[in-house]
Amino acid sequence: MSHAWAQYPHPADERGYIVRIGDAVPDFELNCTDGSVYSRESLIGTPYLLQFTASWCGVCRKEMPHLEKEVWQRFGSGQFLLLGVDLDEPMEKVRTFAEQMGITYPIAPDPEGELFYKIAGPKSGVTRNVVVDETGTIVFLTRLFEEEEFESMKSVISRFAP
Repeated sequence: MSHAWAQYPHPADERGYIVRIGDAVPDFELNCTDGSVYSRESLIGTPYLLQFTASWCGVCRKEMPHLEKEVWQRFGSGQFLLLGVDLDEPMEKVRTFAEQMGITYPIAPDPEGELFYKIAGPKSGVTRNVVVDETGTIVFLTRLFEEEEFESMKSVISRFAP
């Protein structure tokens, strides 16, 4: 299998990102556990957050309740979309994980890290958030779950969905 990072123009930064703020979000299509389908093209006109996660990731499990309450419940009113992207796990496992975590935002498996490896380099950790504006441009990137950075991310999101 050939990963996107092999062809991407940016080397991985200190946080493992191969995309930068100001880049167009890479092409993707996500088939969510609720049957909804989202793609880069279908989301033009809608600002959104791609939340990279996995059931085995402890930091992800810590962050997800905050994303549910402080981002999805607050900003997810049709003006802003939060999309969970579960790294390299099958649909049924992703569905069970979402139920266990009590999240209501859409979440989709990312088979073989197809989208993840367009965002982050090889051997990069999974806990990441990518905020994308209505034009498809990346406007904010987070790594791990750090309170100050999370608050900054919410401030950026609030510009799209006050």
